[in-house]
Amino acid sequence: MKTIRGRLAVSYAVAMAATLGAFAVAIYLVESPSTHEQLDDAMQARAELIASIVIQAYASRESIVDVDSLTGLRQLATDVQSLLEGVPDYVLVLGTEGDPLFVTGIAQEVEPAPGDSAGTAASDTQSVAGDTTEPVSLGTVRIVGAGSQMVELFLASVREQAPEAGVGTVVLGSPFGEVRYFIRRIDTAGSEVAAVVSGISTRGLVLRPRRLVMAMLLVAPLVIAASTAIAYVLAGRTLQPVDNIVDEVEAITDGRSLHRRLATPATRYELSRLITTVNAMLARLERSFAALHRFTADASHELKTPLTVLRSGIERALTHPKAAPEVLEVLEETLVEQKRMTELVDSLLTLARADEGRAPLHRERVDVRDVLNEISETANILGEQAAINVSVNIPDRPQLLYLDRERVRQLLMNLLTNAIKYTPAGGEVTIGSARQAGKVVIKVSDTGVGIAPGELPHVFDRFWRADPARSRSGQRSGAGLGLAISKWIAEAHGGSIQANSRPGRGTTMTVTLPVET
Repeated sequence: MKTIRGRLAVSYAVAMAATLGAFAVAIYLVESPSTHEQLDDAMQARAELIASIVIQAYASRESIVDVDSLTGLRQLATDVQSLLEGVPDYVLVLGTEGDPLFVTGIAQEVEPAPGDSAGTAASDTQSVAGDTTEPVSLGTVRIVGAGSQMVELFLASVREQAPEAGVGTVVLGSPFGEVRYFIRRIDTAGSEVAAVVSGISTRGLVLRPRRLVMAMLLVAPLVIAASTAIAYVLAGRTLQPVDNIVDEVEAITDGRSLHRRLATPATRYELSRLITTVNAMLARLERSFAALHRFTADASHELKTPLTVLRSGIERALTHPKAAPEVLEVLEETLVEQKRMTELVDSLLTLARADEGRAPLHRERVDVRDVLNEISETANILGEQAAINVSVNIPDRPQLLYLDRERVRQLLMNLLTNAIKYTPAGGEVTIGSARQAGKVVIKVSDTGVGIAPGELPHVFDRFWRADPARSRSGQRSGAGLGLAISKWIAEAHGGSIQANSRPGRGTTMTVTLPVET
């Protein structure tokens, strides 16, 4: 996520997921021991109930154990079995030799296979769910198939712990699951009864921590998704004032609106501090820019007069009849440099006035064809001097614009001069205009050396100059203000200027001016 809004939403989602995970773990750790304690208390209470039933039944007779006439196995008396059938879950009564005298619960949950009866021979087998085992006869209840395995597992686990009293756990598999049991020793129910066992399946718990955790894990994605969406919306609303500040600052940083200030909100202390800091920075920038513009304008204005006097003196010296040839040569070089200095001062003065808004445009209804006709003659002269073919394509139909004729002419001459300067002898320079979708597009193209991709974004920067080796003759380049002035002229007319170039294949400057009615 690249935005603060997205990062806040993701952070909130991660925090919510961590909170839910910690809550689930805490629930499991807290509830699991208490649940097992409740389960153990219930098992002990049932074991005491079973023991009391067995002890009371033995008190009224000499023995509560009979022998089944069909199987020959020992079992509890029928009336005692009927009493124990009412005890829920799993009940097991063990003899002194560890043999089961009574089993309920597990035996009742697995039905005998069709055709099987209590009198079936011990060698008979049944297949339940693909599992074939030997039948197990327990008193008057005979278990076959998968149920016999469950009974054997239950008995084996109890026998490992018996005759010691205490709590144990056995996993019987489907459909019983995990069974927790309690063994209660009995010494007052005759010599044939050793212990009673009370078992409870953990499937039937009212509150089972694992199920609660699983339920939370299933619901967690929905909760996290909803929380993320809510956080994303809330973060957007919270950061909306920041977006407004960014928009206002972008409008101010165009260099011409430094006098504007951001509105300070009555609430939101943090935003108030931010806006106060930004306004203070804008005030400092405004003072700095104003001082720089004033210095540039004043310096340029003050330099114009001495440069004019200097030019007059040089020109008068050149016409002196007694001047030596070597002196004339020096004076001519000085005059060339004076002209360059004058052009630089004029350009600086133009840009300074433009920055301060004191360079108004004298707009009038102008046909672009007239401007192209004016520069065509100058273009041809410059092309002949550089041995370059310059062609000015004038459209057939009028292209009326509301513009400053002299400024637009200056713009086109700057582009034309640059094109000729960086085009080798024998090359071509083309200038033409066309109307497209309510705009007039003027293009100046050349077949020169082009501009490197790394330099292309800087061609309109002030004082940026290309490498002199890239010019047609290696001559010294200008001051680097021509294209900056051209950009200002285009934007002042509500248009734009773009540069497209490839090294060795020439450059195309595109000026777009809107058609105003």
